[in-house]
Amino acid sequence: MISIADKTLQDLEFTTILQTISDRCNTEIGKQKALEIIPFKEKEDLMNALMQTSEYLSSFSNNNAIPNHGFENITNDLKFLGIEDSFLEVTTFRKIATLSETVNVMLLFLKKFNEYYPKLNERAVQVEYTKFIIQKIDEVVDKYGVIKDNASPDLINIRRDMSVVRGKVNQSFGTALSQYNSLGYLDDIKESFVENRRVLAVLAMYRRKVKGSILGSSKTGSIAYIEPETTLQYSRELSNLEYEEREEITRILKKLSNDIRPFLNLLKQYQEFLSDIDVIAAKAKYAFKINALLPTITEKKRLYFRDAFHPILYLSNLENKVITYSQTIELNNDSRIIVISGPNAGGKTISLKTVGLLQLMLQSGLLIPVHERSETFLFDRILTDIGDNQSIENHLSTYSYRLKNMNYFLKKCNSKTLFLIDEFGTGSDPELGGALAETFLEEFYHREAFGIITTHYSNLKILANELPFASNANMLFDEKSLEPMYKLILGQAGSSFTFEVAQKNGIPYGLINRAKKKIEGGKVRFDKTIATLQKERSKMEKTSLNLKEEETKAREESKKMELINVKIKDKLERYQELYDANQRLIYIGQKIDDISEVYFNNKDKKILIGEFLKMVEIENNKRKKLSVKEKNIKEIIKKQVIDEVTVKVEEIRKQKKDKKIKAAIVPEKPKMVLKVKDRVRMIDGKAVGTIDKIEKNKAVINYGVFTSTVSLESIEFVERPK
Repeated sequence: MISIADKTLQDLEFTTILQTISDRCNTEIGKQKALEIIPFKEKEDLMNALMQTSEYLSSFSNNNAIPNHGFENITNDLKFLGIEDSFLEVTTFRKIATLSETVNVMLLFLKKFNEYYPKLNERAVQVEYTKFIIQKIDEVVDKYGVIKDNASPDLINIRRDMSVVRGKVNQSFGTALSQYNSLGYLDDIKESFVENRRVLAVLAMYRRKVKGSILGSSKTGSIAYIEPETTLQYSRELSNLEYEEREEITRILKKLSNDIRPFLNLLKQYQEFLSDIDVIAAKAKYAFKINALLPTITEKKRLYFRDAFHPILYLSNLENKVITYSQTIELNNDSRIIVISGPNAGGKTISLKTVGLLQLMLQSGLLIPVHERSETFLFDRILTDIGDNQSIENHLSTYSYRLKNMNYFLKKCNSKTLFLIDEFGTGSDPELGGALAETFLEEFYHREAFGIITTHYSNLKILANELPFASNANMLFDEKSLEPMYKLILGQAGSSFTFEVAQKNGIPYGLINRAKKKIEGGKVRFDKTIATLQKERSKMEKTSLNLKEEETKAREESKKMELINVKIKDKLERYQELYDANQRLIYIGQKIDDISEVYFNNKDKKILIGEFLKMVEIENNKRKKLSVKEKNIKEIIKKQVIDEVTVKVEEIRKQKKDKKIKAAIVPEKPKMVLKVKDRVRMIDGKAVGTIDKIEKNKAVINYGVFTSTVSLESIEFVERPK
């Protein structure tokens, strides 16, 4: 059974969270329910609430958006419906029909998409689906909230008669209006309405000449409002019909109320269901705003909040465009208690509140802003002592109040308790208060409770270092500017930087030295040692960040080099294949040339054919050794090589021909003196390279992928870098 005191909710500002969620609700009932959220007592109910919110949050990023769940509050109308022989107004029935329709749409949707929203559908199946309410109301009331003419046979007849009589009223009034207007008895406005009846605006001097009933006069008395005698008879008849209509409508509404009355509890369930969905939707909207999610809920005792944000601070900073720093905190069986120390305004209390508030939110069914790999255990109690605890009502000092609170902690604290204490031990003599705080801490430790405390007391820092399952922590400070970095560092106590901060704020150095002399040298040295360690930790933190950046850059460069290496290998393989194919073709060409020369000399066809057959057999034996795949590759390479060689030969022939023609026409230019870094190419080639080195009559040319040593006479100048 989970039990969390109201003081904890107050200390952690839980009501601020609830107000933010309430503001995101669409219905009045939902808004009120959101403000009444409290931690769940049963784990099963809590997990259902968390999963429902998580499912609704997922609807923001998929294509199956959850339908509208808004409705008008009919709580008071339902109370009235519960009274025997009472009947509801026609507008209320329209609200009921809309409510019923909204619920039906929601029930069908969640049933259809049960795979996406299983927990929401579990809630939905508890509500009955029926069209009876809608059908009954639609038979009587139209979509504008007006009783239909065909709601009953009598109503049809009455309204038909009313329509006829209204026609007669208008006709007779029109006749009277024309008659008296032509006689000049009427004012410029001619007509008006009094008590919802059409009347003539007769000038006061002619009121006796107009037959009819005087229903009133203007403020000045210059106009008398008269209903013509011819119209009066029809008006009385119309009034009687209107009375009959009201009576018939009352009868119809009573009958409809009796038809709907058996569904009173169902309508209450409808409101409950839609208001629950409204609260779930508001929690999901809030979660989306603060980037919240559902961490893993574990059975083993461990609290691990990675990259956790204080939600109130996060939204406030977001609005003011200020950076919010995340914290990573872990409590487990090997490190049950964390003692956070360090100077004021460094973020100790925020770190403490962040853990408490997030755990409280989670146990109240709210998603929390942490990394997805975070996990936590469900605590039976969360005990807090945060802020100025001076009690005016009970005339207690801060220290007395805190002692009373510690007594409560001692009664309730066990192995499934999370305690959070800010400025532990303050409010009394430092020596005595520190000793008592140390004793309390030992007691909490032996009861195996989980907890986080903030303190300036050195004895508590030392105790945390001595206890096997407790640890120190501090808020990181910049060693130069002494500005807080709002980052929690576990494993080391923090200095209060008392004298350093005083010096930074302009306190004279002489006064600071006098203050140092007034306290024990050992304490100064202890605090100075801690301060030095913190500075070293800060430097290490920065060095670590720099190393990580360098490591990232090195990895990127390594990937680039690997990619270049793969490309070079690929090119070299292709060059090797091309070279092998060329060598083979050269060999075959030379062989054919030798056979041709022998035949040219001896004219012996037998020897010629024999040599050809021999060469063919040798080539065929090589082909047999190749696999089918290799053969195909070889054929492709062969074709590519032949095509390339043919094209190359044609280009060379053309170039030689063109050069001979140019040489015959244009006199030869004086040869350029080549230098290192000149861009050159082979006289018979196209590839351009850069001269890396010149030795005697030879040059080393760099083509980017490979280098080549050639004679200076075989290359020509292309361009010289500027």
